[in-house]
Amino acid sequence: MPAARSHADMHRSGAFVAEHVSPVDDEQIQPNGVDLTLDVVFEQREPGRIASDGTEIGDRIARPLEERDRIAPETYYLPTGSYVVRYGERIAIPEGHVGFVYPRSSLLRNSCMLNTAVWDAGYEGRGEGLLQVGHDVELERDARIAQLVLADADHEDVYDGSYQGENLE
Repeated sequence: MPAARSHADMHRSGAFVAEHVSPVDDEQIQPNGVDLTLDVVFEQREPGRIASDGTEIGDRIARPLEERDRIAPETYYLPTGSYVVRYGERIAIPEGHVGFVYPRSSLLRNSCMLNTAVWDAGYEGRGEGLLQVGHDVELERDARIAQLVLADADHEDVYDGSYQGENLE
């Protein structure tokens, strides 16, 4: 007999997730989450440092956008390598939940992988992920590249770390 499903195992609907993402349009809302779009692609240029007393992010620069022609949208041409991507949407992880970001299958089918960390309850900002490109690829700005999923989660406190409010300029 399968184990009873606990409160912490419940994933929320895409409609619920959409209430915590902005801007969002109907096309981004999926049955179990919300698609996140590509805003900016960064290349890290300098080493970072992760120590017991804090973190230092290495210097990075935004990759240039290419205009293929006057009709085509802005496009990033990315050769094989690793990049940091910033999502176009503001995310607010509600209390009682935890967020997970997964790559869309179209990235995987183009030899790309998106890695992210856990998004704690209380986090608010425009997050980032690590895009690993296994074969050269073109990504249009505003293309849907990831999906945010929310799950019910017990917690004692909410996020109040150094990335709170990131990229909300």
